[in-house]
Amino acid sequence: MNIILLGPPGAGKGTQAQYLVEDRGMVQLSTGDMLREAKSSGTEMGKRVAEVMDRGELVTDEIVIGLIREKLENTDAPGFIFDGFPRTLKQADALGELLEEMGKSLDAVIELRVDEDALVGRILKRAADAKAAGQPVRADDNEESLRTRLMAYFKMTSPLVGYYYAKGTYARVEGMRSMEDVRKQIAEKLDA
Repeated sequence: MNIILLGPPGAGKGTQAQYLVEDRGMVQLSTGDMLREAKSSGTEMGKRVAEVMDRGELVTDEIVIGLIREKLENTDAPGFIFDGFPRTLKQADALGELLEEMGKSLDAVIELRVDEDALVGRILKRAADAKAAGQPVRADDNEESLRTRLMAYFKMTSPLVGYYYAKGTYARVEGMRSMEDVRKQIAEKLDA
């Protein structure tokens, strides 16, 4: 089973992806993790990624799709969780084409619906908890950065809801509930 987790920054996609890894043996494909891994790998693709990132530019869709292709070809898993990708309709089309070319399908797209104001509170609490525990605070864990990231999400990524709804793969869960409840909701959607 291959799925996409959709939701704005701080919605809990990473946490829920880890639960799916534990519960179902799926592999989480986080584009951010893949880019950092590629950059330090020394491979030809890694060198391309490093050059782009070192210039402070955004990595092209072509490179990200290339990294995803490598992971799909070189990882034997019962399924994949796409976390942080796709972010745009163009990327959704590219992912669909790649999966079709490889004889794979996209089985479900789960959106974690959240309240934006509560999300700001959640992020500020995460930053405060990290600081209190003596851990580093993520540079983007502040209200101004979060609101900028939310605006980008709603402009670029929220159109994916209609896109995947039309394809019949979309489902929504209430992301403001407890982590365990969200975990159960996702399991129910995937098992249906």
